[in-house]
Amino acid sequence: MQHILDLDRYPLHQPGTNRWHDLVSRCRADLAREGMFNLEGLVKPEALAQAIAEIRPVMDTLSFTHRRRHNIYFRKEIPGLSADHPALQLCDTVNHTVCADQIMQSVPLWIYEWSHFITFLAAAMGKDALFPARDALARVNVMSYRDGEALNWHFDRSEFTTTLLLQAPEQGGEFIYRTDLRSDEDPNYDGVAKLLRGEDPDVKTLTLSAGTLNVFRGKNTAHKVGTVRGDRERMIAVFSYFDRPGVVFSREDQLGFYGRAA
Repeated sequence: MQHILDLDRYPLHQPGTNRWHDLVSRCRADLAREGMFNLEGLVKPEALAQAIAEIRPVMDTLSFTHRRRHNIYFRKEIPGLSADHPALQLCDTVNHTVCADQIMQSVPLWIYEWSHFITFLAAAMGKDALFPARDALARVNVMSYRDGEALNWHFDRSEFTTTLLLQAPEQGGEFIYRTDLRSDEDPNYDGVAKLLRGEDPDVKTLTLSAGTLNVFRGKNTAHKVGTVRGDRERMIAVFSYFDRPGVVFSREDQLGFYGRAA
């Protein structure tokens, strides 16, 4: 992985060493303070170029266009909420998705499956272990956002979300988020409604550079991607890991997010 990742700066391949523990400690502290950590420049520029060269032909010809009008929960109904509750306000998402089974021999898959990468992520997240998904589609997704497209407000299903920005757009495409808007005990529907009205003062915006690994608490952190502007698309890999082995998405979810089922 030396030719793909900057292991001099980020010694993921040296678990148990002082430098590795220092990195893990820094990431844990960032997670506790900000709800996320970033490893800027983790992927080397030449590896990014290789990844784009591998993925772009697939993205241009075989990607699924995810065009969806949805609420922040990606669910039609929420028990206890009336259909007209402001927390269920609808918004629009448009992006293009390539699934893991379409790019089996590619830079993002090599990173995703590298055992030292998984070990590092588990340690940084405070987990005993992490397991790759068994889902042939959802293991790794690469999502593209073109001019005028965006991913709108949502919560993720997993506690942590792991992404790797492969290509930054000319303009827009910011990561916009509100840390800990809800909790496992409190759905904070009124707070969600306030966010959707644009009245939450704790919303933050982060502009990532290509090659940056971003890990954040996506389950209770509302987030979205700002509208992309310009000819250069925003391309990002999303890695799905779980704290138990064998996770597979439902047929309904596969059809909704990928337009097909494995």
